[in-house]
This record gives sequence, structure tokens and C-alpha cells, in this order.
Amino acid sequence: MIPRLLGGLVLLAASTAHAMTGVVTHVTDGDTVWVREDGRKPVPVRLHGIDAPERCQDSGEEAAEALRGRVLRKQVHVETHAVDGYGRLVGTVTLGGEDIGEWLVSQGHAWSPGYRGTPGPYADAERLARSRHRGLFARPAIEPKVFRKANGPCPRPAGRGRPATGR
Repeated sequence: MIPRLLGGLVLLAASTAHAMTGVVTHVTDGDTVWVREDGRKPVPVRLHGIDAPERCQDSGEEAAEALRGRVLRKQVHVETHAVDGYGRLVGTVTLGGEDIGEWLVSQGHAWSPGYRGTPGPYADAERLARSRHRGLFARPAIEPKVFRKANGPCPRPAGRGRPATGR
């Protein structure tokens, strides 16, 4: 099962961007959702262009709850960009035309990290959220990449593995 899934993800990564529409069945944390297209098993999707606090990090649960409240059990559209090192699709997720990554950043639930001196895709939304002291920008906060480097990954919640894939 895992080799087949990874094989499919590798093929997707080698091709051009892929679009899919499906229902969000699970929210893992503040920047990862599981999306099920009709008749298929849910697949993990990491939101492109953002980094939300880790589950075990300050503001991590608030970010996950905000994302759950916005998209859980709702139909979303995903424009994929890549596959990450964990086998998740990386994509822009929209709900009714609204970019969910941008919404999370604008509400202060995530950062929009830049890359090699280039600002992140939601840098303007992050600047505005910071200026208005929204969410995690209301107090000093540690960026997730710094938190992960200092603390390693969060422990998995007891008794929890991958989300159920049933209908």
C-alpha cells in the first residue's frame, strides 16, 4: 500500500501541477489537511507557502483549531505544487475561492516564510497580521523551523496514527 502511494506521489511530482477537488476529512495540524476526492482514499496535503506552529508548540493547537473550523468536512480545491519529504502533496488550498493559506497567515495562525531572500507568497498578509498583533503575532513567538531545530518533532498523540480513510 505505502509503496503504491509513494509511487503515485513520485509520478505526480514528476508531472506538472495537478488539481483536485475533495472534502477535508481530517486536520493534522495548522498546515496539513487530508482531502478525499470522490471514491478515493484521503491524501495528506501540506498547505503551500505557510508554516504553522507545531502541535506541541505555543499557538499550535489554536492554529489547528482555526484550520479545522474553516475547512473540516467542506469541499476544497487543491492546486498541487510538489510532494514534500514526508510524502504529502504540497498545494494551494482554496475554499469558495478563498486561499486558506493566506487566510491562516492573515489571522495570525501561521508564518509565510521566504526562501533564499525572496519573501513568502503571503508576506503582505503576514506584515498586516503583525502590525495588528493578530494571533501568534500578539506576543513573541518562535518560528516552527527554529522550534523543530531546538526540540525535534512533536511526540505523536497516544493512540493516534493516520486518520481513518473510511467514508
